[in-house]
Amino acid sequence: MAIRKAEATWNGTLKEGSGTFAGGSGALNGSYTFKSRFEDDMSLTNPEELIGAAHAGCYSMFLSAQLTNAGFPPERIHTTAEVDFGRDDKGPVINKITLHVDAKVPGVDQAKFDELAQKSKEGCPISRALAAVPLELLTKLNS
Repeated sequence: MAIRKAEATWNGTLKEGSGTFAGGSGALNGSYTFKSRFEDDMSLTNPEELIGAAHAGCYSMFLSAQLTNAGFPPERIHTTAEVDFGRDDKGPVINKITLHVDAKVPGVDQAKFDELAQKSKEGCPISRALAAVPLELLTKLNS
């Protein structure tokens, strides 16, 4: 398998500085600041939002593979990742990630869908990489 790369640069102090990031493919790049990460500035992104996007994308693909392999090819899987970013006694921390999954999968029943959704929660590579973070899964099946 391939090695994927990304890079980031931070310029200046924590509160007044700013950062940029880029993926090795060139398809992803952006900026972030203290305010976009620790306050409510929604004009730029932040690392936690990027983790959420990566997790949602990985999970959707993994669930698609599980459903297809079980004989239920999905029409659509939409996953939203809510990354709960807070603080503990050591500093900033991701407290929890909640995956909200809304899928249209003809022919599958709720029990089988839930089984495969749970298997995907445990097996997707991003979930495995973030195993130290509590992960909640909420599903909605539209068959």
